[in-house]
Amino acid sequence: MAENDVTLFGRLKSKLIDAKQQWAEDGRLLTGKTAAHGQRLPPGQRKVETWPVLDLGVQPEIPLHAWRLFVDGAVEEPTTLKWGEFTDLPKVALTSDIHCVTAWSRYDNDWEGVSALELLKRVKPLPDARHIVFHSYDGYTTNVALEHFAQPDVLLADRWMGREISREHGGPLRVVIPRFYFWKSAKWVRRIEFVAIDKPGFWEVRGYHNEGDPWREQRYDTEGE
Repeated sequence: MAENDVTLFGRLKSKLIDAKQQWAEDGRLLTGKTAAHGQRLPPGQRKVETWPVLDLGVQPEIPLHAWRLFVDGAVEEPTTLKWGEFTDLPKVALTSDIHCVTAWSRYDNDWEGVSALELLKRVKPLPDARHIVFHSYDGYTTNVALEHFAQPDVLLADRWMGREISREHGGPLRVVIPRFYFWKSAKWVRRIEFVAIDKPGFWEVRGYHNEGDPWREQRYDTEGE
């Protein structure tokens, strides 16, 4: 089976994960401010020129012959794409900013890939589909509302700044949802699951906000405080 050729490098950073979960419990980095989406730098963020590498400690090496993207769940046309089938789809080029929940932002990232709208047109979500769960090759998951995925600035990106996305940044394919903190933009995406009932992902069950709007400073789930 082709997926047996996928290799996982590294090991889960348990201490890092525990520390980030503690950030959520402590409300670290919160400023208590909100801003209009027209303000380029969201509250509590600082602009950087580099692209920091953040992961759970495991990076998959995915040969293109072994790569698959499964799109299933509450859709009329479940689809499995091999790499060549994905790259044959109509492409878009978009520019957007990255906002990381760890308080850095990087402006003017040039992406190339397949628009979320193109994918939705092909798989045809069923009427009861309300949410999406992204599953990654490293075991990571994250969730978004279907309405937030179905936006013209969202894409499945295989290129960044004119070159292939490197492994450490989620290559060969990652999700890009610029309206939310970047943990929602899953790296190494393997499966896109459409569901009727929301399924919080890796960070969402560890105290991070279910939506993650940077301008509303939705870093953590603060309900009940």
